[in-house]
Amino acid sequence: MTSTQAVALYAGLNIALLVLLAIRVVGRRRSAQVSVGDGGDEDLALRIRTHGNAAEYVPAFLVGLFLSAALGCPVWGVHALGGSFTLGRLLHAYGLSATKMAPRALGMLLTWIPMLGVAGLLIWQGAF
Repeated sequence: MTSTQAVALYAGLNIALLVLLAIRVVGRRRSAQVSVGDGGDEDLALRIRTHGNAAEYVPAFLVGLFLSAALGCPVWGVHALGGSFTLGRLLHAYGLSATKMAPRALGMLLTWIPMLGVAGLLIWQGAF
């Protein structure tokens, strides 16, 4: 497996997560009969926010991970960063959806740490 193939794996997993979270929003919209906004439905608002949170973090990370791989990040580095980020996104989505603070907090750490790792790696790769 090459570094870019490893990125493809994490891109696929995180895109699938985004689609799953979107399906949860649409399902609740249908049952609550709300086509725009959240209509005051707390469960719908939470599902919208859970999907939105993932949509805010996933694209930037995947672009950074791909650039790092293209600039020579070894496959083990891509797996370390991509795997921890993906686990973080899953934990955060679960914690936010189930209103459980521990998985949500751990999920954010496992999101931010790999993002900072990719940012540092890109700065290093770009400067040297």
